[in-house]
Amino acid sequence: MSQLEVDGATLTYDDEGPRDGDAVPLVFVHGWTANRHRWDHQTAHFAGKRRVVRLDLRGHGESSGAGARTIDDLAKDVLALLDHLEIERFVVVGHSMGGMIAQTIALSHPERVECMVLVNSIGRMAYSRGRALLMAASTLAPFKLFVAANIQRAFAPGYPREEIREYIRASAATPREVVMTLYGAMRAFDVLDRVGDIHTPTLMVHGYHDIQLPVSQMLRMAKAYPDAVIRILDAGHELPVEKPAELTAALDRFLTDRG
Repeated sequence: MSQLEVDGATLTYDDEGPRDGDAVPLVFVHGWTANRHRWDHQTAHFAGKRRVVRLDLRGHGESSGAGARTIDDLAKDVLALLDHLEIERFVVVGHSMGGMIAQTIALSHPERVECMVLVNSIGRMAYSRGRALLMAASTLAPFKLFVAANIQRAFAPGYPREEIREYIRASAATPREVVMTLYGAMRAFDVLDRVGDIHTPTLMVHGYHDIQLPVSQMLRMAKAYPDAVIRILDAGHELPVEKPAELTAALDRFLTDRG
């Protein structure tokens, strides 16, 4: 674990794996109220053969700092870390909000992105009626209850309840100001009309049972991508921890096929 001061925040990150070889580094970016440990399985698998970087976004996990106002601001944090590590070209893997960050980077700095992997992510926020009601009630409901409801809905039916409780506890540690500010940032995020400009080879992996960001929204986005591979797995929104081995295998195959 290492740390970097960036624009009023302290970013905590891991930088693992060999520096030699031809493989470009993998950069993992987690989602809303999560942390870098969402990628434990993937990091353990890939760090033995290539450089792997993962971070806690500002205000999340072991990173400090107030919530960013826009997804662009979070993308700048990620790029600042990669500049600090002298990583010019990379494969970016983003889950949910992390996928929004990945797309932002691919649009603003296409020359730096070798490949992109979007996990349960979309190009424009569109909430179901249930999610909209939940967010509207957030100003009235106790914060921990609000977080618990969001995390509970993120997992596919049948996922062990005790494990879900652990993720709820971890997410509830994210400061309310960070959670709600980034909700606004995600709500304002919209690159759907621009994703046709992303010519970076892209893998889209989505959970069939995702009710947070339904698979139909991902498929709508995928139509606009010039070069995309789609995988749909039997999981909910928390694919990195619901089906870690399957996600790792899909990522490994995509990277192998791309050489």
